Amino acid sequence: MDKILIIDDEAPTLTMFRLILGAYGYTVFTAQNGKEGLAIFEKEKPTLVLTDIKMPGIDGIEVLKRIKKLDPETQVIVITGHGDMDLAVKALNLDATDFINKPIQRQTLDHALKRAEIRRQLAADRARVVSVDTQDDAVVIKIRGSVTTQHETLLKNACDSALARDKPKVVLDFDDNASISGAGLDILSHILETGKAQGRQFVITGLQENFKNLFEQVGLADFIEE
Repeated sequence: MDKILIIDDEAPTLTMFRLILGAYGYTVFTAQNGKEGLAIFEKEKPTLVLTDIKMPGIDGIEVLKRIKKLDPETQVIVITGHGDMDLAVKALNLDATDFINKPIQRQTLDHALKRAEIRRQLAADRARVVSVDTQDDAVVIKIRGSVTTQHETLLKNACDSALARDKPKVVLDFDDNASISGAGLDILSHILETGKAQGRQFVITGLQENFKNLFEQVGLADFIEE
């Protein structure tokens, strides 16, 4: 089974993760600070890392940066507090797979783990992150995996293709396992506002709750369809 590394300065949190993830079949490694975590990462080379954002010494953002430098394909999920949305966005901009809030909810953790696995599967085929399909009176832009700056051209081309099909409605449908960085949000915001200015109806569907909250905070609430 895959190796997973948990980095958190709270011992009870590490114990909880060790029990849950061990039961899921992962080989679990734990560290109580960033320095120890990075040493374990270089030795064991886990495919997945969960790291707390706020830790003494080397914090989670720095851990994320160093891990991505060592192995860009490693999936990193950051653990945040409810008041740390700015840090969550910063982590997503640095190609974190996802963020989960404390106290940890099992369903949220499961979604993040599944999203990380899907991202690994999609790594060899980046173009499949965005696809376009026509359904009745709408054009659906399906978004899978992780939307970052490298997908700007894919998104713009998908939007141009959707508008060219001359349907009254364009749906940006996020798969359960999709995630988006701050840069990706900027790209989507531009696409949505441009479409709105052209008199086209754009809606967003399929967002998980944490990303729905993020979209609302950056002013995209009006586009979200329940």
